[in-house]
Amino acid sequence: MSEVLDVWPVLPVKLISGVEILPSGLPHPRSDQRWNNIVAALESEHYDVNRICEINITNMTKSRWRRFAAAMQKPFPELTHLEVSGYLGLVPVLPDSFLGGSAPRLQYFSLGGIPFPSIPKLLLSANGLVTLTLDHIPDSGYISPDVMATVLTVMTRLESLSLRFRSPLSLFDPGSRPLPPPTRDVLPALTELIFKGVYGYLEDLLARIDAPRLYYLSIRFFMDLNFDVPQLHRLIGHAEEFKAFDHAEVWIFEHSIQLDLRPRTGAADYHRQLELRIKCKELDWQLSSLAQVCSPSFPRISDLEELEIKEGSYLPSSHWKDDMENAQWLELLDSLTVLKNLYLTCGVAPHVCGALQKVSVERATEVLPALRNIFVDGFPSLEHIQEAIRSFVAARQFSSHLVTIDHWRRQRSVFGDR
Repeated sequence: MSEVLDVWPVLPVKLISGVEILPSGLPHPRSDQRWNNIVAALESEHYDVNRICEINITNMTKSRWRRFAAAMQKPFPELTHLEVSGYLGLVPVLPDSFLGGSAPRLQYFSLGGIPFPSIPKLLLSANGLVTLTLDHIPDSGYISPDVMATVLTVMTRLESLSLRFRSPLSLFDPGSRPLPPPTRDVLPALTELIFKGVYGYLEDLLARIDAPRLYYLSIRFFMDLNFDVPQLHRLIGHAEEFKAFDHAEVWIFEHSIQLDLRPRTGAADYHRQLELRIKCKELDWQLSSLAQVCSPSFPRISDLEELEIKEGSYLPSSHWKDDMENAQWLELLDSLTVLKNLYLTCGVAPHVCGALQKVSVERATEVLPALRNIFVDGFPSLEHIQEAIRSFVAARQFSSHLVTIDHWRRQRSVFGDR
C-alpha cells in the first residue's frame, strides 16, 4: 500500500470553512471542528504550506480572527485563492507580515470588513490578480485613491474590481488632493467595476485609470450636496460596450434612487449593465442628486428613447410630497431630448404627470420635446392620469409632437430597497 501511495502526486489543498453564526452572535458548535482542523493545519510547523492553494474562511468572530491572523504570518507560495471576512467588522487590523508580505501566485483576493492599512504592499506583489474584492472597508483600512491607482497599474490581468467602503467617514481634504497625472494607465482586462463610497474618491481614482473593455459598472454613492463627476462620464463614454446601452430604468426606493442602463434588445443580461445608486432618503434630494449625475454630459442619456420610472416595493406613502418635487422631476427629465416613450408605475405616475401639468404653455414643447407616449401601469382606468396631465397634453396638440396616454402591461418584478 505504501508503494502505491508513494507514486501519487502531491495534491493541492483547499481550506474552506464558513463559520455559522447563531442568533446570539456565537459560532455554531458544529462549525468548531472544521474551524479547528483548518487553523491547526495553518499553525502546524510540519504541514506543507506549499500544498495550500485556496483559503476561504468567512464570518469570523473576533476571538477566532486573532488565532487565524497569527497563523497567517508566513508565506504561502502556491496560494491562488484567498477569501476572508470578519463578522460584523469586529476584527483587529491585519499586520504587515500577513502572508509574509507577498502573494506572487494570488489570482482571487477578497477581504470583507477587515482593516489592512498595508494592503498596497501585498497587492503590488500580486500582479497576477484576476479578481480583487475589498468589501465593507472600515475607516481604519482606508487607502487613498492615488495609492490604489498605483497598485492597479501593475495588475494587467485584473478583470473584476470591487471597492466598497463601510461609511462616508473616510473623507479626504479636497485641497490636499494631488493633481491627476497627464496620462491615465489603462487596465486592459478590466470588465467589471463595483464601487461604494463618496463620489470624490471615485473621481480621483478614475482620473488615473481607464478601462475601455468595461461592460459591468455598479456605483453606490453616499449622499452629497453637489455631484460633479466628469471622470465617471469619461469612463462610461470610453467603454465600447456601453455604447449599446439604450434602455434606462429609474428606481425610487425609500432610502435611495437608482438608474439602470442596459441594452434594450434581447433578453436582459444583468452581467452587462450600468447601475448607479445614490443613498439618500428625501425624494427631492433623490431626484436632484440623480439629475446632477445625469447631466447632459452623461453619456447615452441624451440619446435615450425609452425610460421606465418605477417605485420599489414597500415604499411608504409618506415618501411622496404633493407638488414639492415638481422642479426636481423636470430637472431630471430636461436632459431627455429624444425620449419617445415614458413608462410609469402607478405610484410614480401622478407625480410625474403632476410636474408636467405645471409646465407653462410656452415651455410645453421644450420639455421632453420628442415624447410621443406615456404608458401607465396599475390603474384600471386612466381617467385620473389623463386629467392630471390634461393641460400639458393640450398644449402639445398645437405642435407636431402629440402625446398619448395608454396602459403599460408589463411582467412583474419586485425589488425592495437594497
